[in-house]
Amino acid sequence: MDDPSSPSHKPSWLERLTHFLLREPENRGELVEILHSAFERHLLDADALGMIEGVLNVGDMQVRDVMVPRSQMDVIDISQPPSAFIPFVIETAHSRFPVIDGNKDHVLGILLAKDLLRYYANDEDFDVRDMLRPAVFIPEAKRLNVLLKDFRNNRNHMAIVVDEYGGVAGLVTIEDVMEQIVGDIEDEYDYDETEDNIIVDRRGYWRVKGLTEIADLNEEIGSTFSDAEFDTVAGLVTQHFGHVPKRGEAVEFDGFRFQIVRADSRRVHSVLIEKREAVAEEESS
Repeated sequence: MDDPSSPSHKPSWLERLTHFLLREPENRGELVEILHSAFERHLLDADALGMIEGVLNVGDMQVRDVMVPRSQMDVIDISQPPSAFIPFVIETAHSRFPVIDGNKDHVLGILLAKDLLRYYANDEDFDVRDMLRPAVFIPEAKRLNVLLKDFRNNRNHMAIVVDEYGGVAGLVTIEDVMEQIVGDIEDEYDYDETEDNIIVDRRGYWRVKGLTEIADLNEEIGSTFSDAEFDTVAGLVTQHFGHVPKRGEAVEFDGFRFQIVRADSRRVHSVLIEKREAVAEEESS
């Protein structure tokens, strides 16, 4: 039998896991250190590590850290007829909309986009007011872990955020909270924060952080993108989409293809860039 005390003995995965579990952390920093050590020894995969860290961070964050600010809220004014606001509903593609009366400080309730199907059924009694769900109002300082529990218990998916004076400061959805847990999971496209902003993969594509300066990108990949309107790659890409893109979306311009690798509801975190000029030349030859 293999002697555990022998220098040639290689600990099994069970022995290694037991070692880490028996090492009791004394603070949050030590716990994170143990988790990273477990990841480096393949006891946790990148997805599990990312989600555990996300859960730990949610306990420290407040609603104001993740909310959609008042100026960026997509709302419906009760004074508009359905024929006027339904194209807006289709364009923005949200599942829920705050309904206001004149200004964003006067929220009447929440309209579910699916409830608008009655409008197309030629319902003579169609009235948006009758379809509104009660709006939930929460303070900016509410902890995200508490909010997530409330969302789950009350089956709400959206809350209106108010400031200390009672005015509407923004809104937050259950997706905004969940993104803090799963939005930054490491995968094959991610790279360490201490590494360069631009990395070339095996196919010759560039993996680029959203906060990379456009001037630095031009120097690295030989492009000539203008930085007159935006300083960063995230701003440049978002401009061409016309909205904050989601993971997997792609857009082509100026001979390059940009695919979103990581993004949340407010900004682009990283993109994959492919030069398309060479492809076009091969197809035409």
